[in-house]
Amino acid sequence: MMKVKIFKIRLSEEFIYSDQKSLDRFLEENNILKYETAFVKDDESYWSVVLYFEELKVLVNENEPEKYSAEADWVLSADEIKILNSLKIWRSEKAKDQKLPVYFIATNKELFSIAKFKPAKKEELRDIKGFGKHKIENYGQKSLRF
Repeated sequence: MMKVKIFKIRLSEEFIYSDQKSLDRFLEENNILKYETAFVKDDESYWSVVLYFEELKVLVNENEPEKYSAEADWVLSADEIKILNSLKIWRSEKAKDQKLPVYFIATNKELFSIAKFKPAKKEELRDIKGFGKHKIENYGQKSLRF
């Protein structure tokens, strides 16, 4: 069942870190189906983020293999670092073109996982934690070219 969650990402240094951390945690724990963003400028400037999602714990099937997710202590080879750096450049360009924060395209952990596991086909992105239908349809083919 699809649910909706709204985040307010305030740009002041006082709040941006905690707001961003809250959003990142939510993105890791849920399958994002669709999103909408708007920049709001009134007394304070902030991003309004509307996420349409399914909870991952609801989606987990005991018969399905666990999704790949790179761990913080994993080390990348020289080739994997080149892939990761290329992915970050691609993500920045895509985010700038779409006027979105970079984490909407893919989080650092998702890019790290792509660099580490090197999916060869768009369908294999389903095996990487954080890549749901929306991300695969919108960014899947481009993220495999590295």
